[in-house]
Amino acid sequence: MNRRRRVTTAIALVCALSVLVLPGQASAEPLPPAPPGSGSGPVGDADKSLDQVRREINDLYRKAAVATDAYNLAEDQAQSQSGEIVKLARAIVAGEQRIEKLKDRLGAQARAQYRTGGMPASAHLMLSGNPDMFLKGAGQLKQGQQAVKRMLGEMTRTQEDLRTYSQDASGQWQKLEANRKRKEKAQKEIKKQIDAAEKLETRLESKERERLLELERDEQYRSQTAWLNSGALKGGKGGAATSQGQRAISYATGKIGRPYVWGAEGPDAFDCSGLTQQAWSAAGRPIPRTSQEQWRLLPKVSVSQMRPGDLIVYFSDASHIGMYIGDGAIVHAPRPGRNVTIAGAGSMPILGVVRPG
Repeated sequence: MNRRRRVTTAIALVCALSVLVLPGQASAEPLPPAPPGSGSGPVGDADKSLDQVRREINDLYRKAAVATDAYNLAEDQAQSQSGEIVKLARAIVAGEQRIEKLKDRLGAQARAQYRTGGMPASAHLMLSGNPDMFLKGAGQLKQGQQAVKRMLGEMTRTQEDLRTYSQDASGQWQKLEANRKRKEKAQKEIKKQIDAAEKLETRLESKERERLLELERDEQYRSQTAWLNSGALKGGKGGAATSQGQRAISYATGKIGRPYVWGAEGPDAFDCSGLTQQAWSAAGRPIPRTSQEQWRLLPKVSVSQMRPGDLIVYFSDASHIGMYIGDGAIVHAPRPGRNVTIAGAGSMPILGVVRPG
């Protein structure tokens, strides 16, 4: 990274962290009461506070994140199953071609016997009256019989393989269809949760939306401060980023400002796990697609041992993930309506840390 890039990244990091370290001035004031006869306030309940609205919006987006993980996993599995079906189809075609060749060879044997009047070759040899010819022919006959036996055995095995391939292909089609239905269900759930969250936000006035953002920052500040004060980073035993980790960080920080889009994995938009997956892919280390699979399958390390490039998994259901970049900060794709940004690593409940490489 050249000097200008380092300075730019440092400025962005300081600006982002200052938002999280300086508490906001907003308080969770109740929304103004609805005018007489209007029936309800701008978010449905006159006595609902902005902080309650914030929590409700965050909960909706978290549900959307869980559904996004389900969608991404089904998409990944569907692609894998499609690939398996293609392989099986090719194997079936090759098997059928092999059987046709074996049939042709066996047919040639049958036609040769027909041309001798249907009499077995051994009988012709015995009737020839020539002992030398009989012995020589007997050896050839044995070889021919063994060749036919091998062909019949190969045909039987090939037919059994074809039955297995067909059954496997049928099973893969059933899984593919099940995943298609899961994707459709997850997609509907994502849209439902995001629409509900956006509906809540759009019913707020501009000043209320500004206050809502301040409340969000204030909550992040409190969580980050509590996490830092807990001594989670004391000792710094994890060390510096590896060369691979540094490449992953460079990719992720290079995407700051790109929008969050559910199911997206770049290059112009990302969801949380799409960003971490593509960052590590750019570093030469393929990792699973979803935050839950990244948590389940990647090696785990303690928070006290984490180093830049490691991935921090959030919430008890592993529904969010970000990349640790050092100094108590992460780069992540937060949620719909937000862009890839730098945030405090402790600004959300940490489930654990995983290390791709």
